Amino acid sequence: MSASKILLVEDDQNFGDVLKSYLEMHDYDVTLASDGVMGLETYRKGSFDLCIFDVMMPRKDGFTLAREVREKDKEMPIIFLTAKNLKEDILEGFKIGADDYLSKPFNSEELLLRIQAILRRVNKGVEKEDDIKEYQIGEYIFNYPLRILTWQGGSGNEREKLSPKEAHLLKMFCQHKNDVLTRAEALAKIWGEDNYFTARSMDVFVTKLRKYLSKDDNLQIMNIHGNGFRLIEKDQVDM
Repeated sequence: MSASKILLVEDDQNFGDVLKSYLEMHDYDVTLASDGVMGLETYRKGSFDLCIFDVMMPRKDGFTLAREVREKDKEMPIIFLTAKNLKEDILEGFKIGADDYLSKPFNSEELLLRIQAILRRVNKGVEKEDDIKEYQIGEYIFNYPLRILTWQGGSGNEREKLSPKEAHLLKMFCQHKNDVLTRAEALAKIWGEDNYFTARSMDVFVTKLRKYLSKDDNLQIMNIHGNGFRLIEKDQVDM
């Protein structure tokens, strides 16, 4: 299998060189561009499996570059890197369609794990998830268009009708099953903003989903401190 190709656009040459070398050590084929203008030119000339864009860059910032890439390929996985940790920037990134977002300084291993998770989802065809109507979650079947969660573990099928937000959140958990669903991504895509009230609202919805899924002891929605949540099927992952 050929190495996955990554376009890294980073204006800090030293940091970019170090990150490029690190990813190449882990068998990725990395092309480095030093600003957004060069990044777009490089993207148009090449073929890539994933993009990593610094947000604050001269000539063209990472958000503008991402919008231009999205015009060409709506499914291209994009990770944003930023020196700032502003909620407004994080929300803006996810609204553009970011797959993930890391604030500098970050752990290189964490970036590697996030890249692996994104490419794993893409390779499984998650880029076409919007076409999927039903999801298998342990002993449950979730019909997203009808918002019906059916438990098949009892003597008869037990059904739960979910609210629109409950259904949207459960769909996102299904798309990220056994991987981390960041709080920022869920808030941006479902609630449209990240503040104290929407965060508390999300916590309430997560609690409801835990209750709906409680009949299957193999399922668990874990809190990932400072990051988000993780829906796991215990027999599929190493705890």
